[in-house]
Amino acid sequence: MKALGIDIGGTKISYCLINEKGEILNDIEKISTPKTKDDIEKELKNIISKYEKEAEFTAIATAGTVNNSNTKVIGSTANLPSGYKDIDFQGLSNKKVFLENDANCAAIAEAKIGAAKDTKDSITLTLGTGVGGGIIIDGKLLKGKSGAAGEMHFPMSRTPERSCTCGFYDCYEAYASGNGLRRTGIEISKNSDITTYDIIAGVKNDDSISKEILDLWQHDIALGIVGLVNIFDTEVVVLSGSMGEFADTKKIEDFVNKNIVTTKVKIKHAKLSNHCGMIGAVLLGFDKIK
Repeated sequence: MKALGIDIGGTKISYCLINEKGEILNDIEKISTPKTKDDIEKELKNIISKYEKEAEFTAIATAGTVNNSNTKVIGSTANLPSGYKDIDFQGLSNKKVFLENDANCAAIAEAKIGAAKDTKDSITLTLGTGVGGGIIIDGKLLKGKSGAAGEMHFPMSRTPERSCTCGFYDCYEAYASGNGLRRTGIEISKNSDITTYDIIAGVKNDDSISKEILDLWQHDIALGIVGLVNIFDTEVVVLSGSMGEFADTKKIEDFVNKNIVTTKVKIKHAKLSNHCGMIGAVLLGFDKIK
């Protein structure tokens, strides 16, 4: 059996056919994310109609919060247009349409066929412009009462210093994200024009300031993981997303295991590509229909 997997982000929509094993069956197609709710809905209808005959169902990984029945977006994000959460996703197809938050989908994919395979308890952090999180407990995705569990917005400081995208201050996302790395770079280098690309390039060129910036960023990532592991006592934490590859998993693992009160945890890089959202959504869909 195969299903249509779609990943909706703020800048692009990706889609392809995926089977029960999480294998991508055709070339991944991409379009720019439309700027209005109505145009997104129109494009999704076109995509689904193209594959509806051969796909058992459609599974969508999306930014934002998804309800516990995996049918509706109940909380959108700033990088998607106004009204996005009002899209009638079930009305886009004559077959079943499943939805899940993109970070939760990444966690499902890594737990089933990726870096956390053969474990029952894991956390996957998607480190990109922001920070997403998915938590797997006893083999099941932790959703919470409304579907919003796993949001990485908890304070890292007692004094308001960094505003966060959620409207609060000093959240984990404001430190552990790519934007957090940039802000740490500004604070240390006193250069307001510094970018994440400058910092990574500087590290590769053995620049001492760049290495100091990256070390502090990794320390902030590790601090958040200490809290998460103390609460959820997972076997592994997977670092995914575009910024995840720049984190030193051994350094973070050593710090975390010296400072947690639970048993030791493994910190790993994600095994799946940036398409793990689509894969996880489809794997969730197959679980649902079974």
